[in-house]
Amino acid sequence: MPLTRCLFATDLHGHADRYEKLFAAVERERPSALLLGGDLLPHPFAQGGPADFFAEVLGPGLTDLRRGLGDGYPRVLAILGNDDPRSAARALEDLAGDGLLEHVHMRCVSLGAFAVLGYACVPPTPFLLKDWERWDVSRHIEPGCVSPEEGYRSVPADPSDVRYGTIARDLAGLAGEEDVGRSVLLFHAPPYRTDLDRADLDGHTFEHVPLDVHVGSIAIRRFIEEHQPLVTLHGHVHESPRLTGSWREMIGRTWCLSAAHDGPELALVRLDLEEPSTATRELI
Repeated sequence: MPLTRCLFATDLHGHADRYEKLFAAVERERPSALLLGGDLLPHPFAQGGPADFFAEVLGPGLTDLRRGLGDGYPRVLAILGNDDPRSAARALEDLAGDGLLEHVHMRCVSLGAFAVLGYACVPPTPFLLKDWERWDVSRHIEPGCVSPEEGYRSVPADPSDVRYGTIARDLAGLAGEEDVGRSVLLFHAPPYRTDLDRADLDGHTFEHVPLDVHVGSIAIRRFIEEHQPLVTLHGHVHESPRLTGSWREMIGRTWCLSAAHDGPELALVRLDLEEPSTATRELI
């Protein structure tokens, strides 16, 4: 198996059957890395799930996988998503402390000759949990969305950062002066106005204003256009591949791939970093 072979999944939302399929694929295919793109936990208002998903489900699942694979256990690189409370980051860091995964939000890690940079935040949504929401490129808010200064947060945040922080500023800090041409960007949000950010909002209005059917990040799109990373990975907009018929798109030289899915299956993207054009996606 090439050292650059990766599996990518996102928006599992705590579904145990999807995790079982994912772990089985890892055990069978033995990739060098497993990338998890956020919204890993059950929905905050889901009933009947485990009290601590990381301790009761994800941690034991990864432990069993490591025990079975031994030296073949992959690098597991993960971010959270806008449906995951930020308070869960502590439990994620505990798994990192046990060597089961690496939490890469606002971090850059090496993966062989490549780098992986992680970023979890999304532009403002209509949803009320705001832990991972930021202004995009300015303090503009789309009709029907809730400001990052409203809603609720699972952990306290600096009021100044909430008021003035943007995705654009975060990404500038994350990349710094580095050339990211051989990097993988692990995002939760997709880039704006692509086949990957198409929401099912046709004909919808808010206070008589038509809603934009594209709900991705302008800042992420501009970052890709300017820096041309090798590959960017996305989720967040579950229905987009169904509506557009596409789960990947090129922006300049960059391959943008989505593992979002609005059906019951696990959407699994297989990717060789040496040949990103050969990436495949399977519903399992």
